[in-house]
Amino acid sequence: MSNRGLTWLNALTVNGTAAEGFTPSVKVVDGTIGDQKARFIAVVTDENNAFPRARNGEVGLLEGWNLAKAISDIVAQDKESDTKTAIVAVIDVPSQAYGRREEAYGIHQALAAAANAYATARNAGHPVIGLIVGKAMSGGFLAHGYQANRLIALDDEGCMVHAMGKASAARITLRSVAELEKLAATIPPMAYDIQNYSTLGLLWKKASVTNAEAPTAQDIDGITTLLAEALNDIATDTKRDLSGRLNSDNRSASLEVRQQMAKAW
Repeated sequence: MSNRGLTWLNALTVNGTAAEGFTPSVKVVDGTIGDQKARFIAVVTDENNAFPRARNGEVGLLEGWNLAKAISDIVAQDKESDTKTAIVAVIDVPSQAYGRREEAYGIHQALAAAANAYATARNAGHPVIGLIVGKAMSGGFLAHGYQANRLIALDDEGCMVHAMGKASAARITLRSVAELEKLAATIPPMAYDIQNYSTLGLLWKKASVTNAEAPTAQDIDGITTLLAEALNDIATDTKRDLSGRLNSDNRSASLEVRQQMAKAW
């Protein structure tokens, strides 16, 4: 079990107020980033979760619907306000919750509701930041944080991003984990480490910290400053979509393909 999500949530919201009415595996704290109001959200481990497949920080049925509620409540609260509360997804999710009950009760709808809530908030003018402090895997990441205006990751070996875990990827590609890791050394999209992920052009910034497991005061100050910089950067962006992710040097080929397709169509 990883507690990085809860660790960083607590570290960044020392003077915040915990919001009530959410399942124990979804922690919601209202605080500030500089002078701007912000809602911090993390999916955390819960050994007493009613759904066993969601006890290690996975995003399951309860988590998906509670994420959607945490975000939708803020959107509704600020609907008539010119100042929109920032939303910070503190991300450490090993996957979505795999289970027969989850499938039967509609985990696809729960996770879609969470992703939709983040996108709705972003389109409504709420600055949304995804802060990767641990794992950001598969549907868990898609539901919690991927829709952010800006993605920030700790530059730490414990931060990993991928569509599926190594063991699952090995099975689906009929390879061993060792063979998979060998391929990942030369094919960035197959890699798990944050350094390779950053070459894909989706991260806004990587942040070096002294201790990702137990952040120091200096680490916390550095990340808080970076969050404030992200808010300022979002404020200068006239677009609320995710097209900015295509503007990095690493995405020039993707941008060219889109431009050529637009001309052809």
